Amino acid sequence: MPLSSAQAQAGEALQDPSPLFNLLSDLHLMDFESQHLLRHIAERDRTLASYLKVINKRIDLLGQAVAQSLMRDIGPPRQVTLSEGGVGFVTAQPLDQGTHLAIKMVLMPQALGLLLRAVVIHCKPREDGQYELGTEFEALTDAQRQLLARHILQKQAQARRLARQRPSSG
Repeated sequence: MPLSSAQAQAGEALQDPSPLFNLLSDLHLMDFESQHLLRHIAERDRTLASYLKVINKRIDLLGQAVAQSLMRDIGPPRQVTLSEGGVGFVTAQPLDQGTHLAIKMVLMPQALGLLLRAVVIHCKPREDGQYELGTEFEALTDAQRQLLARHILQKQAQARRLARQRPSSG
């Protein structure tokens, strides 16, 4: 969704009108921020750390349920090219280079909800009448950047595992 000039210049974090989306986003940010605490606890008390990990898994399951509900509201999944620097996707509407956007993503399977600022760096027409849009993220927090990096690494590892499982054609 394009941002107004005032929204594009504002430094505060974007908020989504959906309380469920904000809850999902906050759950992952809190989990990320508490990981170092869990490591410290594990060094001192393994039983407590194990219990807290179970609680974390339960919260993750609730987050996935929230994400499934949210996905019905957002619409069908969209194929994207994601990096720590930005996201590319196909869209029906052309956007001018330099347009500031709010990019709303739910990254599966972790059900990671992110609402990120981005700027259009290119918009190319395709033969099918659609447009290939390339964006660059702006003003990512350290937590957002690391959550994106973790998601990308997990997806790459998953792709490598799937490639190894496929019988080679020869």
